This record gives sequence, structure tokens and C-alpha cells, in this order.
Amino acid sequence: QVQLAESGGGLVQAGDSLRLSCAASGRTASTYAMGWFRRAPGKEREFVVGISWSGASKYYADPVKGRFTVSRDNAKNTVYLLMNSLKPEDTAVYYCAGREEYYSEELVLDELRYTNWGQGTQVTVSS
Repeated sequence: QVQLAESGGGLVQAGDSLRLSCAASGRTASTYAMGWFRRAPGKEREFVVGISWSGASKYYADPVKGRFTVSRDNAKNTVYLLMNSLKPEDTAVYYCAGREEYYSEELVLDELRYTNWGQGTQVTVSS
């Protein structure tokens, strides 16, 4: 079983950058499709970005397109989310999620299809 753990959250000002990490342990997640989601206060959890096992395929939600960049290092069993030009509306708990895709390039956008979740990391952006 793969365990996921996010890190890198914190309190920043609008316009700043943060890089979140999602480290997998237990076994390799190198063949997993991965995703980042977020839950803002009082709102439902929403999709942020998905990345295929190879990193070749990515899909960003419109609110973060052009500001966030997802990447992965399968040798380190880690997925990253670089968040630039942060806005107060980016304030949320950020979660990474994974699903075994056995080398398929399919992106997984639906949170219900993910089988592994981290505990989340808080990102707070002040204005």
C-alpha cells in the first residue's frame, strides 16, 4: 500500500510562491497517476491538477492555469506543485492523491477514482 504525505504549506502574502511536495512511501508510486486537490473553508474539495505516471500529461483547473506547475520525480517517489502568483482565494488545505495506472498515460480528474490520499497541508494567502 502506498502512503502519501504532503509538505510545504504555510502562510504567505498575495503574489508569493510556494512549492508543495507529496512524498510516497510504502511502495513505489512511479506508475500512479497523481493529482492535487484543495478544500477552501466552507467549500467542497476541488480538483487542482492531474499528472500522468510519466509526467508527460498534465491537466490544470482553470483557476490555477498559468500560475501553478505540477511535476514529478519518480526516482524520488515525489510529486511537486509549484504555486506562483498566489491569491487569497488559493487559501485551502491541499491534498495529493494517487491511483495505480500501470503505465497508462490517462489523467485522473475525478476525486472518486483516486484510491490513495494524503492528510493535506494548509496554504494560507494573505492579502
